[in-house]
Amino acid sequence: MRLKDLAEHLGLSQTTVSRALNGYPEVNETTRLRVAETAARLGYRPNASALRLATGRSGAIGLVLRGVGELGPHMSEFMAGMSGRMSTEEIDILLITVDNFQDEMSAYRRLAASQKVDAIVLHSPTLHDARAELLLDLKIPFVMHGRTNIGAPIAWLDIDNTGAMERATGHLLDLGHRRIALLNGVKGRTFAEHREIGYLAALSARGVPFDAALMGNSLFTDEVAFRMAQAMLELRPRPTAFLAGSMMTALGVFRAIRQAGLVLGKDVSMIAHDDVFPYLNADNMYPSMSTTRSSIRQAGMRIAELILQVLGGKPVADVHELWPVELVLRESSGPAPQ
Repeated sequence: MRLKDLAEHLGLSQTTVSRALNGYPEVNETTRLRVAETAARLGYRPNASALRLATGRSGAIGLVLRGVGELGPHMSEFMAGMSGRMSTEEIDILLITVDNFQDEMSAYRRLAASQKVDAIVLHSPTLHDARAELLLDLKIPFVMHGRTNIGAPIAWLDIDNTGAMERATGHLLDLGHRRIALLNGVKGRTFAEHREIGYLAALSARGVPFDAALMGNSLFTDEVAFRMAQAMLELRPRPTAFLAGSMMTALGVFRAIRQAGLVLGKDVSMIAHDDVFPYLNADNMYPSMSTTRSSIRQAGMRIAELILQVLGGKPVADVHELWPVELVLRESSGPAPQ
């Protein structure tokens, strides 16, 4: 089907149909949805090269990763969701890897100068993220996976890390645990700071003193989590429960618990943040893992949709989503040992 045929079927001009499909803001939302739904139903797909010539867009979205630590299973899941959604729009993802912060900033400047991408996905933000400030200065559209506070409106999607950790900590406290260890993400990352706030709020609400020895910050890897949990289990009194920042972290904690001759769910409890990895199912672990659950693949898909909205002219001040996090209780969290 040609554009002319689609326009005739809709009773609209070719210009209106083209602008609706390309996300121009002067086309109202009702018309845009009608055109998109009809195009999908009739199997119309615009020629990608012609589309780029007509719109001046590159047909690509940029993503910059810093170091091998960011190329792990979490990012793989996120990119699977994002690329799956972008592919339906014939939009590619341009992936750049860098070694450090300065190289990352330089990469954004190069992307702006070359006009190789139409927008950027910013991930793993800090509380005051200089990358977001730079992209605003460069006038490159972007959507942030997470939040930052730079005093200017930006588009973002985040999960309620504070509420999730406060609820998980509160559940362990209800079970009688008082020595609860938190294996958190990298210090300074917004999500890690928000989780710490929730953890401390739950302890404070029950009058349980905070012990700095029971909190660690690191990348989410099995090996680092194993070493941290091993050291914590040597403390006296030792922790009776762990909050693991990811399922990868949970694997390391589980290994440390077994090496110490303890039984998960009986001697030591654990709740992990579960990013719903298809190859690491909390239900299938033994014992099954209690989790705070939010799909990072779904987040990737939604980020892609939000980018399309921003490119379609939606004000970034209106692109804010905070997703709730579900607490799923299984066998790994039990009453504190007497």
